[in-house]
This record gives sequence, structure tokens and C-alpha cells, in this order.
Amino acid sequence: MEILLEELYKTDLHVERYIQRKVFIDDRSYQISGITKSGKTRLVKNYLLSLKKSSYLYINCNDVRIESEKLNAALPSFCNINKIDTLVLDNYNPSIKFVNVSQLIITSEIPCDFDFLEPLTLYPLDYEEFLAYEHKYDSSALNHFFQLGGFASMHTIAPDERIVYLQNILQFALSDIEFDILILCAKFMSQKLSAYTLYERLKNSRKISKDKLYKSFALLVEKNYIHLLPKYNHARATKKVYLCDTSLKSALSIEKNFAKLFENMVYLELLKSFRECYYEEGIDFYLPANDEIILCKPFVDERRLFKKLESIEAFIFSYGIRKITVITMNKEGNIAHPLSSVDIIPFDIWALGD
Repeated sequence: MEILLEELYKTDLHVERYIQRKVFIDDRSYQISGITKSGKTRLVKNYLLSLKKSSYLYINCNDVRIESEKLNAALPSFCNINKIDTLVLDNYNPSIKFVNVSQLIITSEIPCDFDFLEPLTLYPLDYEEFLAYEHKYDSSALNHFFQLGGFASMHTIAPDERIVYLQNILQFALSDIEFDILILCAKFMSQKLSAYTLYERLKNSRKISKDKLYKSFALLVEKNYIHLLPKYNHARATKKVYLCDTSLKSALSIEKNFAKLFENMVYLELLKSFRECYYEEGIDFYLPANDEIILCKPFVDERRLFKKLESIEAFIFSYGIRKITVITMNKEGNIAHPLSSVDIIPFDIWALGD
């Protein structure tokens, strides 16, 4: 194992055309979690390249040449002899023991509970990060975002290969049952969905226990492949399901619903800005800390919007809503309302403004 460690230590790391993310690494120890292709490895390698080469050791724990017991025996003395300050365990395997170094960085899909490591969650690109990959920012950028989604690697994949590429990386990263659940979640995107409904759907096409499905569904949530939005003040109510990236909709389903896709895209921007939000009947997102409602209306007209506001007026009054934001594809303006200010904002302006 010493021979392999020596090889890894001497190997030059390479990151092609790295574009800065909104999250970054400093000299603290980290536990970085995120779905496959979210950019964990590139983030770590870019940080390591800013350090003196002899001061770090990068180990990809998925390397089939690694035997955990032998690595555990050899790693402490190797780090001590070579004065390793920063140790990276990419795709961390719990069978590998930590060693005493100044900085430890591990990456995994599932967040690990280590008090001495700073937790950092990495999501696919948000809209502002996506724009850094665009050659120019114009009216086509938003449409391009709809097509590619937030996986940075999609920019290097030929258009006719993108669907199969996404399917392959998901099948590699997930178990068979997790992948089947994700396909159903794609069909129910931006709608209420319970684990029981998934069980009723899947039990007819495959042999599966309810317990196994519930655990797999919970694991997909824990890994952040899907996100569940609760109903306000109704913790036991069925939650709405959103995909980790809008590109998964077309990769896993032939059903088209642009309004639901648009809503999912808005939700992801809210998620990445760490704002607490809920849904209500007839209301896409309620942000209690802001006394704000967000309505997703890609192609809104004022007549229908007035009717929509009338239908939720009781909620607006009861909860003292001061701001109503209507997010659209390209329409902009504001309308008068006796209880709240109503702003109509195109998605790109709203996403970049926040």
C-alpha cells in the first residue's frame, strides 16, 4: 500500500477550466456532501492546486486498488514522514480511518455526522453560476438553462448524447429501486407525492416491500436527489416533491409540463439561497420570514392574475402578507392590491437580484 500512496502523492492533479462557485474552501477541515456530478471533486482539487504540492495527499476512495485495512495501517506513518498538512478522502468510505493532519477534507453523497468537520453542501449550478459557463449573456441564456440544467458537465456533452449521459450517471450512482423511485418523482415533479403513493405505483411492476421503498425514498431525500416541501403549519400533510435539477425531468420522463418545470426551477433557487419556505393550497411558496408569497406564472396575464389573487385573499389577510412576487419568463411590472405590493418579475432578474 505504501507504493500506491507514493504514486498518489507524486501524481499531478489537473482541473480543466475551473469556474468559481459560490461556495469555497479555506484552511478549515470539511465534510462536503452533494449528488453525483455536483462538482465536489473539482472544488476540492481546485483548492489543492492553490497549496504547495508536497503539503497535501489526495485519495479517491473509489480506487479499486485500495484495501482499507492496509491503507489504515500505512496512512498515518506516510502522512507523518511526508509532513502532509492536508489530506483529502474523496468519495469517503467509512472503513477508512482518519489520521492526525492539520486539515482533513472528505466528500460523500450522504452528509456524515462529524463534529470536527465543517459541513458544506454542494448543489448543481444555480442560474448565476450557470451564466459563468455561457459565452454571452443574452435572451437565449435562460432557454439554455432550461435545456442543460445545473450540471456543469452538460456543457461538454453533445446535444444528442445528453439524455443517455444523465441516465447513465444516475444509474451508476443509485440503486435500482432508487432509480425507479426517481423516475416516478420526475413524473410527479412539483406535485404532492407520498412514499405510500410510490409504493402503490411500484408494487405492480416490481417485487418490493413497503419498508424497503420507504427507506430508499428517505435515502434519496437525504442524498438531495429529491427535495420535499412541507405544507405550512401542517407537518403531517403530504409534501410536494422537487427534483435536484430540472434536466432530470426530460431525462427520466416523456411527459411535458412547462409550468411544473418552471416551478421546480424557482424552488431550486430558493433552496440554494437557504430561505425557509412552504407551500399552501393555491400558493406555490410562502416565505414566513419575509411575509412574502411567491407565485410561479411563466406566461401570466393580468386578468388571470387578479382572479388568482382573489382566490388566496383570505390567506393574504390572515397571515399579513406584505409582498407578493409573481415570477414569469419575461413579463415585468406591478399591479395595485389593497393588502400587499404585487411585483411581476422575470426569472432571470429575480434569480440574479437575490
